[in-house]
Amino acid sequence: MGATAQLTTEPHRIIEHRNIPGNLLRGALIGTVETIPGVSGGTVALVVGIYDELIDSASHVVSAGKRAIVGPDRVAGAKENLVRVHWRMIIPVMLGMVLAVFTIAGPMSRAVEAHPEVMRALFFGMVLVSAAVPIRLAGRNWRALDWLMGLAGFLFAFFIVSIPPTTVEPNPAIIVLAAAIAVSALLLPGLSGSFILLTIGLYQPTLQAVDELDLGYLGLFMLGAVLGMAVIVKGLQWLLAFRYRPTMVVLAGLMLGALRALWPWQVDDRTLEAPGANWPLLLLVAALGGIAVGILLYVDHKMSTRRAQLEAVRVDPDADA
Repeated sequence: MGATAQLTTEPHRIIEHRNIPGNLLRGALIGTVETIPGVSGGTVALVVGIYDELIDSASHVVSAGKRAIVGPDRVAGAKENLVRVHWRMIIPVMLGMVLAVFTIAGPMSRAVEAHPEVMRALFFGMVLVSAAVPIRLAGRNWRALDWLMGLAGFLFAFFIVSIPPTTVEPNPAIIVLAAAIAVSALLLPGLSGSFILLTIGLYQPTLQAVDELDLGYLGLFMLGAVLGMAVIVKGLQWLLAFRYRPTMVVLAGLMLGALRALWPWQVDDRTLEAPGANWPLLLLVAALGGIAVGILLYVDHKMSTRRAQLEAVRVDPDADA
């Protein structure tokens, strides 16, 4: 009983990121990988340390919209939630994402199409190393239940990314539904919104709509994204606040299971094949991707440590004495 009370009265503390250039870069990284089937923007958000803030901010935006529509105290209630959004992080991250998507969507699509094995190998190495983040955040001394939850996340993601792609004719209902599902995947590290679109058959039409600024298609897509976010974000916020360790365990499983989508050697129906003759090259590419993420993690850790030290000094000026 005491443990339960502690879980519900002492939520996980969110560390704020206020550096605007750094947040622009974080947003650009998230936007870049969201154009790549098999790589999750949520994974990057987790790696660069802003996942908690994004979910918390999105939850307050959803709450503000709900209060504005159904009340009570529509205007005051909406403002109350909006002031709790981490705007110094959200605005530059969103700007970085939009700039990256509209700049990189076309070239990234062509690179994935022209060099699928090399690109999958690169991102396989990056995501594999990234899985160390939720594992570290979950803490040590995993119990049997932790291993079972991690395995469940692994099997779920492995199954989802094993589904062969289909082709559907874009229509308003399909676009809205696909966007709602894709944004749910965006919010879960390990599951890629682009990969979900590829499975449904709307990956190329969506990128084409971005390239051609098809406002009708993009408007329907944004509507679905908002609906999907409203459904899932509240649950994620609660899990991160009050069930942080098991959430990180499951996310680690999701990220590792989703690596199936990035196995370099596979055919169009997603049947896996044995490594080909080019395995030394692809192993090197995967290693370089992993090293790049490792450097990013190291730099972010150093910056976070330095920021924590500065905050401690600000609170207690005599701390350095």
